[in-house]
Amino acid sequence: MLKIRNIIILLGVISCVFLVACKQKSELKEVGAAAVDPAEDASDFVVITDVVQDAILEIRYYSTYNFIGCRVDGYTEPTALLTRQAADSLLAVSEELKAQGYRLKIYDAYRPQMAVDHFLRWGADYSDTLMKVYFYPDLKKDVLFDLGYIARRSGHSRGSTVDLTLFDMATEKELDMGGTFDWFGPESHPDFGGNPETGEYTGECNSPTGRTITAEQFEHRMILRRAMLRHGFKPYNEEWWHFTLENEPYPDTYFKFPVKQL
Repeated sequence: MLKIRNIIILLGVISCVFLVACKQKSELKEVGAAAVDPAEDASDFVVITDVVQDAILEIRYYSTYNFIGCRVDGYTEPTALLTRQAADSLLAVSEELKAQGYRLKIYDAYRPQMAVDHFLRWGADYSDTLMKVYFYPDLKKDVLFDLGYIARRSGHSRGSTVDLTLFDMATEKELDMGGTFDWFGPESHPDFGGNPETGEYTGECNSPTGRTITAEQFEHRMILRRAMLRHGFKPYNEEWWHFTLENEPYPDTYFKFPVKQL
């Protein structure tokens, strides 16, 4: 009887030790999980050219040719990232437009929060107007945020927004859109010169300096817009080149990791 009782006691001790160990392991796992910032997790992102293999990249914020005039914080390599869902939808856009003789040219996609913070610091320095003549000649720098041309918190940081244009394979040049990327002014609005909802060119151009857009240039913008909308992207009212996946997978997460090869 004594031997059996000792065995029972021993089994009870082993069971207690096992339960304590399991609890400690579970607690450690929870602590480790809590230590991982979701905004630093790039596991659901892809390099655009791994999905849309013939996309052309001209990553302006990696270069010095942008509205700031220097490389923007967070752009450590000249590549472009998107969430997997957005990249898959962009591939569908590319396939449709390729049949019409066009390739996609990407200026920007995922933008880390540190880049947005760089924009904010630049915006607060009214004396720095190095690139004004190229990107905002008709506007004072202090209105760029209020007019929506630069965001204090950018949808790009959620990972499903892309800035792009079309490359004409026949001419081996960018398609003439009647305006350039990151031009801050009404000339960049999708409704400049026409109705983007119907695709009708009206010639109504509300440029403060009399700039206009031709029917052909307006139609080029519409070619891009129609393809993007057909494949699940929504447009932005201030910029003809800017589109966000309508059902974006991270609508409330603003990611922080840098732009680089994954």
